[in-house]
Amino acid sequence: MRNAVLVAVLCVPMALRGQPAAPLSIDLADALHRAQAYNPQFQAAGIAASLAREEKVQAKAALFPTVEAVNGYTYTQGNGTSEGIFVGNNGVHVYDEQMAVRAEVFSFSKRAEYRRTIAAEAAARARQDIARRGLVATVITSYYGLLTAQHRLINTQRSLDDARTFEDITRKQEQGGEAARADVVKAQITRTQRERELAEAEANVEKAKLALAVIIFQDLNQPFTVVDDLQPDAPVTPVPEIQKQALANSPDIRAAQSSMQQASFGITAARAGYLPTFSVDYFYGIDAHEYAVRDPEGHRNLGNAIQGTITVPVWNWGATGSKVRQARLQRQQAELDLRFAQRQIEANTNTYYLEAQTARVQIESLRASVNLAEESLRLTLLRYQAGEATALEVVDSQSTAADARNAYDDGLARYRLAQGNIEILTGRY
Repeated sequence: MRNAVLVAVLCVPMALRGQPAAPLSIDLADALHRAQAYNPQFQAAGIAASLAREEKVQAKAALFPTVEAVNGYTYTQGNGTSEGIFVGNNGVHVYDEQMAVRAEVFSFSKRAEYRRTIAAEAAARARQDIARRGLVATVITSYYGLLTAQHRLINTQRSLDDARTFEDITRKQEQGGEAARADVVKAQITRTQRERELAEAEANVEKAKLALAVIIFQDLNQPFTVVDDLQPDAPVTPVPEIQKQALANSPDIRAAQSSMQQASFGITAARAGYLPTFSVDYFYGIDAHEYAVRDPEGHRNLGNAIQGTITVPVWNWGATGSKVRQARLQRQQAELDLRFAQRQIEANTNTYYLEAQTARVQIESLRASVNLAEESLRLTLLRYQAGEATALEVVDSQSTAADARNAYDDGLARYRLAQGNIEILTGRY
């Protein structure tokens, strides 16, 4: 009961202790959700994905005709003629009020560019998922780092209680003439060492809380507690299933595949620089000396015109060929990234499985070691009271019990981190 109260108190930052505040209870799912709302790297990845989407919208819009309203008025100094001084102008007064429709009918480059932006958006979405997985890994590490620090604090408090109990026994033994002064001194030294370890453990809990709070809260003074789930509550997923899910849900592979598609369409767009383009402009409106539907003689000023243009590339000093080679190099790099991502998944699958399996197997052994160490401490203390053991043996048993408790909690944290890595790899987080 005392340990539970101690953990609840330490879950509130020092600046707020003594103030009436209701701490939030945060589990791992809550922490992951909050981290996505406040992490700047993840938000930057989301913005990059949105930018890629807007580029796709713009590239798609370039495939369709555009409509523009063209308005203009040109004045030319008169010289007694209808054209005025500047021969290039149509008259002294020229009014333009037209609706222009422009369409690039034949352009391989724009169609390839649109397909390239589709692949670029997919790659950006995959990179956003990669950033999210990196954030998840950071949150899991910080979350279980805090739980481990809290468990160590509890263990340190238990060790301090054991040291105080032993000091009290040695004092009583000394008063009864059954123990030497050296035993009391040894017990005092052990107790003060445990007190220093308790202060260090409290500081470690505070630092671990700050490390997690900076990820999941805007206000670092927000009081909160974390749900303690340091338990081996799930079996290890078999390697074939891990690898199958990892390959199917890997954002690294999706990003590499999208980059390959993007590079392939980049090659097509670059090659389109060798081909001609055909565009059509349609104008409807007024281009006349009077701003009216008809001139003074009754002729119509309102009319239409169509203009077609074919642009044939002739010479650009090798720029098109350079763009093609550049696009091919980009696709080559994307192929290398894809092969590496596939190998990395295979390596991570075996590594994480081995780590989780090893940690799970060791948990039972570590739990048994805790039980044996605590039983050894109890028996050694009884032997000391009976005059059959030395103070050094008692202190050694206390240290062994403390190390066993910490090792067990470290084993639990190791297992949960390994399971978290598997969950991230398979896309469950």
